[in-house]
Formats: sequence, C-alpha cells, structure tokens
Amino acid sequence: QVQLVESGGGLVQAGGSLRLSCAASGRSFSTYAMGWFRRRPGSEREFVATIGRSGGITFYADSVKGRFTIYRDNAKNTVALRMNSLKPEETAVYYCAARTGFGIKTDEYDFWGQGTQVTVSS
Repeated sequence: QVQLVESGGGLVQAGGSLRLSCAASGRSFSTYAMGWFRRRPGSEREFVATIGRSGGITFYADSVKGRFTIYRDNAKNTVALRMNSLKPEETAVYYCAARTGFGIKTDEYDFWGQGTQVTVSS
C-alpha cells in the first residue's frame, strides 16, 4: 500500500509557474513508477507525465512537453511536477499516482492521491 498526498496547488496567472509535490508513505516508494494526471472541468482524467522507478525515464503528454518537468527523490519519498508557462485551459485538479511497471494509462495506476487544485487565470 502506498498513500499519496499532493500539495502545491493554487492560483496562478497565465504564463506563470507552479511546483506540485506529492509525498508518499511506505518504504516501497522506489519500486513504483509515479505519474501526474489532471482532471479539467467537465473532462475525464488525463495523463500529464510519468517517471520511472529510478527517475531515469520520463514521459510527457504532448501538450505539456517542454513546459512541465517531473522528478522524484526516492530518499524523501517524493515526486514533483514543475509547471511553467501555464495556460488557463490547464486549470484542473492534479493528481499523483503510483503503479508497478511503466505507462500512461489511468486505469493501470494502483494508488492515487486526493488531488490538488490548480487554477490558471487569464
């Protein structure tokens, strides 16, 4: 079992930056790939970024590539998402999630946090 708690959401102007963080409980954090997802108003939850167990592999949704960076610290059981050049349409609840293996499909992630709201004003 892994429990995940996100933080760092808030209100930011378009073009601004935010850093989301996710703290994981348990001693097996380094055995999980971690991902960030988001749910925009009226939409399904969608993939944003994922990082492999050691942090050596990352993958991003095309819409955020070059603006978002995912990274992890296995010693601190944390994964973070640095978001730059934010757009109003990226207003959403952002979730971190954990899974065995590696991939981007929502239903393949086993553990989820409660989410943190990010609001980007125009």
